[in-house]
Amino acid sequence: MRDFIHWVVAGDRTAATLPSSLGERGWRACVVSSAEAVPDLSADGGGHCCAGLVDLRGCHGPAPASLQHIRDVLGSGRAWVAGLSPGQVRLDVVRKLVRDHCHDYVVLPCEDGLLATVLGHAHGMARLGGRDDVLAAPAPSLDGMIGDSAAMQLLYRHLRRVALTGAPVCIGGETGTGKELAAAAIHRHSARRDGALVVINCGAIPDSLLQSELFGFERGAFTGAIQRKRGRFEHADGGTLFLDEIGDLPLESQASLLRFLEQGTIQRLGGHEDIAVDARIICATHVDLGEAVERGRFRDDLYHRLRVIELHMPPLRERDGDIALLAAWALARHVGEGGSHVRGFTLDALRAMHDHPWPGNIRELVNRVRQAVVMAEGPRITARDLRLADAPVAMQTLGEARSEGERVAIERALARNGRRLQAAARDLGISRVTLYRLMNRHGLRGQADGTGTG
Repeated sequence: MRDFIHWVVAGDRTAATLPSSLGERGWRACVVSSAEAVPDLSADGGGHCCAGLVDLRGCHGPAPASLQHIRDVLGSGRAWVAGLSPGQVRLDVVRKLVRDHCHDYVVLPCEDGLLATVLGHAHGMARLGGRDDVLAAPAPSLDGMIGDSAAMQLLYRHLRRVALTGAPVCIGGETGTGKELAAAAIHRHSARRDGALVVINCGAIPDSLLQSELFGFERGAFTGAIQRKRGRFEHADGGTLFLDEIGDLPLESQASLLRFLEQGTIQRLGGHEDIAVDARIICATHVDLGEAVERGRFRDDLYHRLRVIELHMPPLRERDGDIALLAAWALARHVGEGGSHVRGFTLDALRAMHDHPWPGNIRELVNRVRQAVVMAEGPRITARDLRLADAPVAMQTLGEARSEGERVAIERALARNGRRLQAAARDLGISRVTLYRLMNRHGLRGQADGTGTG
């Protein structure tokens, strides 16, 4: 859970109620009702609250003395988001307060997810030192992977467990989700950390050269082979060999890889000597290897040898709350390029990033932010700077919208209940048989363990 301060400045506390969806999205509010109580949070263990929501609804004209007190607290080293009622931003005193002392503002109540996105941006910029008045702190991460959503926290736990074994690992996921970073994390947390992590992209090397690149060759093995050369397998001895895009591995090389997995030995091209190699294999692919097996493009026996342990990298669109944090990280990384001095993102940019499907995942987000840093003309990056202002809206029929909502509700119920069918069914108010039928309809059979009784 990520904590933030919810400071209710004035008005009816009932009216200051926050969306219940914040809790579902990993946010927990530390509620205070006075300026004096805000600094006390540090002494009571609340110093990790580096972002806050100053709830100004009902505050239409504070006295000069209290206004100065509010300004002092807003400048106390946290990234603040102002929560306003409709039309309140037109008040001069409120507008100046927000402009000079707040990271951003939202009109409350706001649509589901928007407040979490804006808070995530403020939280991320604060922890990354994106504001001059906020102390820098490390972003939530594991070996370079940025994110603290539920999906990423689960992935971190799985990576640490997998690192304790020596079994082959197959990492699946869309392009741009960080599969190489995951492989590096497994290696660095394993007993092989002192050995080499050797990376090879199977799709980037011509088929005619891949065999010699992987396994090496003997002198005279082919024209131009004037001396013996050790391959990537031998360089990874005592460490880890990461085979990226293994779905592009030619069938000839697949046979040699299978031999290594079964016997722990390789043969150099043009040689006949078995060479023992102690290397852990981690592979990654964005294609469906099972489908490749059916099409005869991937060996069935190798497929089963490689998928002893399977991991899946979640796409960015499923990492609720991480988009703003990653955008803040990308901004902090590239903010100096081209003499740029942008300070953050506008509300329309955050909204556009929240709604964008991100087909290119993290790689697309970083590239969009980097271009926006260079091209932005104002102090904050807008949706147009990100080239998201005119993104087409996907049209849905009513039936499609209902089906999508049903699928999302089932996925969330399964996630909340540890993938246990009976507990998830009880959460949804349906029978286990009905849930099973709906999961079949939406292709979600693989998302439950089918065992727990809840």
